[in-house]
Amino acid sequence: MTQHAPSTEPELTGVRNFRDVGGLPTVDGRRVRPGVLFRSGHLAHATAEDATFLGSLGLHTVFDFRNAADQKLEGADVALPGVRNVNLPLSDPADGAEFWKMVRDGDLDQLRGLLSEGRGANRMITSYRSIVTGRTAEHSQVLHAMVEDSVPALMHCAAGKDRAGLSIAVTLLAVGVERDAIEADYLKSNEKHRRYKVRRNGSSADDAYSPEVMELLSPLFDARAEYLHAAFETIEQTWGTTDRYLEEGLKLTAADRDRLRERLLD
Repeated sequence: MTQHAPSTEPELTGVRNFRDVGGLPTVDGRRVRPGVLFRSGHLAHATAEDATFLGSLGLHTVFDFRNAADQKLEGADVALPGVRNVNLPLSDPADGAEFWKMVRDGDLDQLRGLLSEGRGANRMITSYRSIVTGRTAEHSQVLHAMVEDSVPALMHCAAGKDRAGLSIAVTLLAVGVERDAIEADYLKSNEKHRRYKVRRNGSSADDAYSPEVMELLSPLFDARAEYLHAAFETIEQTWGTTDRYLEEGLKLTAADRDRLRERLLD
């Protein structure tokens, strides 16, 4: 068994929302092994020191769930020597490039039209549901890669909250992690030092980041339990049980899940 670096969480300068999900409990009394599964925001702004730390983790694969518009905005991930980077775009957690352009550039009236009266939260819930039902091939690809060889792995999107959050959640479901533990890890993305830095253009900072604007935007940048619950509900509504979702939706056999547990659990 390869020896991995200790999983103490560092203060990374250019990478938001990094963490090791090691230690999370499973329903049968085991725990996720530290040093085998990590999550974060994008790596495009990683400093040299950040890259040195990431390079010390013994990573096999970085799964980047951003799309072309994300990469154009933020940039490509820094290269980590000897680490495979798999870009596997998942649907954007709202509506794609045009929507996010409005978030960055729209005036108050436009944002009210897009996001007020629960519309922002509803967009996120709809997005989570659609990722579960519409991206089974991508989630299957990630899990099968980890069954074969892609561990230790780091999963990220832009903020490390939605697309990476769902992919981590699916992985944890596959090895039997308790749902309460999955939710607790997901909600850590709300901690101030982890949150994605909202970028807004406007005539002045007061206008671009006014309290009303930030309140309108908050559903997009929060990790909310209702979003994750919507994903879990969609699994049950569509497949009946988590086991059927994994077997029929993601094409994971019992042997695949056993191998995944061997790779990820103590």
